[in-house]
Amino acid sequence: MTNLDCRFLQQLVCRPFLGIVLLASACFLILPGSARPESPAWSRLADGMSMALWSPSGCLDVPPLITIDVDPSRYRFSVHYFREERLDQPLDILEWQRRTGHHLIFNAGLFRENYAYLGLLYANGRSLGGRQHATWLGLFAAEPTIGGTPPAKIFDLAVEAFDEQRPPYREAAQSLMLLDQNGTIRVRQTGKHSHQTIVGEQDNGHIVLFKTTRPASLYDLGQCIHVEFPAVRRAMAMDGGSSSDMVLAPSLSRNAGKVGETSASAALLNQNQSGHIPLPAVIGISPRGDKAAK
Repeated sequence: MTNLDCRFLQQLVCRPFLGIVLLASACFLILPGSARPESPAWSRLADGMSMALWSPSGCLDVPPLITIDVDPSRYRFSVHYFREERLDQPLDILEWQRRTGHHLIFNAGLFRENYAYLGLLYANGRSLGGRQHATWLGLFAAEPTIGGTPPAKIFDLAVEAFDEQRPPYREAAQSLMLLDQNGTIRVRQTGKHSHQTIVGEQDNGHIVLFKTTRPASLYDLGQCIHVEFPAVRRAMAMDGGSSSDMVLAPSLSRNAGKVGETSASAALLNQNQSGHIPLPAVIGISPRGDKAAK
C-alpha cells in the first residue's frame, strides 16, 4: 500500500461522514437501472453516414429503431414536393428514390387530404406555399444561405424565428416538435401507437434519423431518446402512421447487407409488408458534389 493510500484511509477513519458519502456514491453507481445510456452500435454505410439497429435497453415500451447518423458537412439535404416538380400525383418513396437518385429518402411532414403541405416548406430557397403552423413548432432546415451557420439544424419555432422573407436556409420542412433543448417532451401522452419517423440534431452537429420497426408512442419515443441518447439535443417527428417511410438507394442497401446488424436494419427498412403509400413531400440526402441526385 502506498503512502497516498494510507493517507486516504486515515481521512476516511478520521472523517466518517465523508466515508459514508463516498460509500453511498459508489453503491449508487452500481445500482440496477443506473447504468449509463448505451449508444447505438454504428456500422459505416458510406463516408459520413452510419447505420445501426438500436435497441435501447432502458426503454421497455420502445421497439428497436433503425437509426442513421448523417454528417451534414458531407451530405446535402433536398426537399421535394410533387407539385413543384410538375407531377400529376404524389410518388411513393421508391419512385421518389428512382426519380431523384438520392442515397437516402425519408418522408417529410404532415399534409391534408388534397396533398397540401401543412406548415412551412422550402426547396432551393423558394417557399412552396405552406404557411407556418401555429402549434407544430419544429422546423428541419438545411443548406444555409448565411455563412458561419450549421449546414443543417432543427429550429424550435417557440423560441427561434425563421425569417420567411429572407430564409436563412434553402431547404426547410415544418412538423411536430418532439423534444426541445431543455429536455421537454413536446407532445402529449395519448397512448396512440403508430410507426414514426424522427429527425434529431446532435451536439456534434450531425443529424440522426430514427425509424420505428413496430408501432410506438411518440411520447415514449421522445422520452427514450432524451434519456438513452443524450447527444440528441432537439428532435422532431415527421408524418407518422402509413406515411412514415424511409428507403436507401440500392447501392447503399447492398453495402448495408454485408455488415452485421446493419444487414438486419436494411432488411427491416426495405420491407414492404404494408406497401408504400404516395408521399407528396420527401427529403432526400446525397453526398456533396454528387451530380447524379437531382
